[in-house]
Amino acid sequence: MNKLCIFLGMTVLGWIGWWIGDQVGLMTGFVLSSIGSVAGVYVGWRINRDYLS
Repeated sequence: MNKLCIFLGMTVLGWIGWWIGDQVGLMTGFVLSSIGSVAGVYVGWRINRDYLS
């Protein structure tokens, strides 16, 4: 379940970062997507640890 939560958090926050950053430019979209993906790993891990375990 931990890997699923991390995958979903990474996908959703990475997509949101891409969507916001792509309105400025391609490189900004890439950078914000990367930051969103890293944040998604942390958020997914915390959700699993705090609510599902």
